[in-house]
Amino acid sequence: MGVNKSKSAFRSIAEVTEELGVAPHVLRFWETKFTQIKPMKTKSSRRYYRPDDVELLSRIKDLLYNRRYTIEGVQKLFKNRSLKDILGTEIQKDFFEEEEEITTDSGVLEEAIKKAVCELTKVKEELMVATKD
Repeated sequence: MGVNKSKSAFRSIAEVTEELGVAPHVLRFWETKFTQIKPMKTKSSRRYYRPDDVELLSRIKDLLYNRRYTIEGVQKLFKNRSLKDILGTEIQKDFFEEEEEITTDSGVLEEAIKKAVCELTKVKEELMVATKD
């Protein structure tokens, strides 16, 4: 690709075709055959692919071109499976902020635990009042 984008950035159809090495009409055709592919479309019908869409398209290309599945075979493989099942548990993980460093300072940990216990106690009390009514 010409521009270095974040892994979580949306990609145009031109960028995806360049990355995967397939023609734009192939991606549009795959959209008609695999309901899991759902690029965002603007009012002018321009497609923008999410990172998950690109990963899914890459898997489909691998299954069709390298592993020699038929389209029907890939459809059966994907049938009744969620996108998370197909791609694994790391879907769009880089959309989320990086995890904060875990501290080993016992004072900070103790304070966080006390705060959590206090919040849970409040929730418990609210639930007990709500169930009495």
